[in-house]
Order: sequence, then structure tokens, then C-alpha cells
Amino acid sequence: MAAQPLETPTRRPEPDETTEDVQLQEPSLTDGPELWRIARDSKVLDVNSPYSYALWCRDFADTSVVARDAGRACGFVTGYVRPSRPDTFFVWQVAVDDAHRGRGLARRMLDRLGDRLAARGHRYLEATVTPDNTASAAMFASFARARGCELVREPLFGAEHFPGGEHEPEVLFRIGPFGGEI
Repeated sequence: MAAQPLETPTRRPEPDETTEDVQLQEPSLTDGPELWRIARDSKVLDVNSPYSYALWCRDFADTSVVARDAGRACGFVTGYVRPSRPDTFFVWQVAVDDAHRGRGLARRMLDRLGDRLAARGHRYLEATVTPDNTASAAMFASFARARGCELVREPLFGAEHFPGGEHEPEVLFRIGPFGGEI
């Protein structure tokens, strides 16, 4: 009987390591226009002004991740540490451009961000998800399971909190507590 090759354990890439030609890094100021483009082209995200994406890349780079393929942004996760709850970081937006969807890139970026912030002592992740966004709900549930964390869902914003009456309610997902890298 021939010897069977040992399975190589899966591991997360190190910061700025290239995997499948996609690098995960902290965003820089020059990424702002590309983040805005990806959000706009997603046709599902609330698109903020180009100015806000540039400002985000400057002021919240350490709590955000950008994915680059051949030097061009192809996805991002933006977030911030909640001022009133310094043990909690809030995920503002997660986006992956069309050509890179379906490859687990959003989850890889979320894992990278989670590892980075857990190493800094943050114990909880929060995000809001609209009731019809099953892909995001599944991604956050998978993230919580992989870290052995509880996921609590509760209404946060009703449709009445948004002008124009066209925005769906937002459900708060709170994941934690978690520790360092997994």
C-alpha cells in the first residue's frame, strides 16, 4: 500500500502575505476612491460620499482591511472601536467586487480584522445586518462558530429611524467574547 500524503493544515496568511494573488492589508489614504467604487458597484450597500471613504482610510485604517489583487483594491471591511465600549469593534461595511465574489474573500478579511483586533484586547465584534441579507448573516454566524463565540441578534434600528421610508430595519449582531488568534 502506498503512503498517503499528510494533509497540510490550513492556516491564515500573515499580514500583507499574498494568497491566491490577493493581499490583505490596512487601507491607505489612496484606497479611498477604490473603496467608494466597490461600495457603489455592489448595488446593495448604502454608499457614503467619496470623502467619507478617504477619511475612513486615514482615520480608521487600523480597524479596517483592504484586499488587493495585482495592486488594485477588490474588497474591504471597514470598522471602528466603539467609543463607549472600547472592548467592542463595530464592522461598518463589508464589500467584495463582482470578480472576486464566491471565493471566501469577505470572510478572510473579517478573520484578519478579528485576529488583529483580538490581539489588541478587543473582545466583541458588532455589525448590523438587514433581515434579507442572508449572505452577511451566514458570514457572521460562521465567524462566531469558528471562534467558539456566542452570537446574539437583536433589533437595533427600525425602518422609522431612516428618512425616506425605503431602508430596511437593521438587526444588531454581537459576537463574543473572543480572545487572540485562532
